Amino acid sequence: MTDEPHRFDKRRIRIRAGESRPHVEDEWRGVLVLVEAGEIELRCELGGRRRFGAGSVLWFTGLGLREVHNPGVDPAVIVAVSRAGRGSSKREVTGP
Repeated sequence: MTDEPHRFDKRRIRIRAGESRPHVEDEWRGVLVLVEAGEIELRCELGGRRRFGAGSVLWFTGLGLREVHNPGVDPAVIVAVSRAGRGSSKREVTGP
């Protein structure tokens, strides 16, 4: 049995409690986002905010986002999944 090449890339991003990660639209184009742990708050450029907890499946493009914030007391972990070739597979990013 041979291993098939990875068809998807996966990034795990940890956002510390009370911290925010600036949103860069191009970084999220074609990416599906899963909230793996904790809670995140999407903060829009026009001031709107929405919270999402573990198990939520989202996308971040076309929403006019300013930043992704962790309003909780524990780290939030989001997993970004995209088609292979958009970046390195299986990497972890911590903080903003």
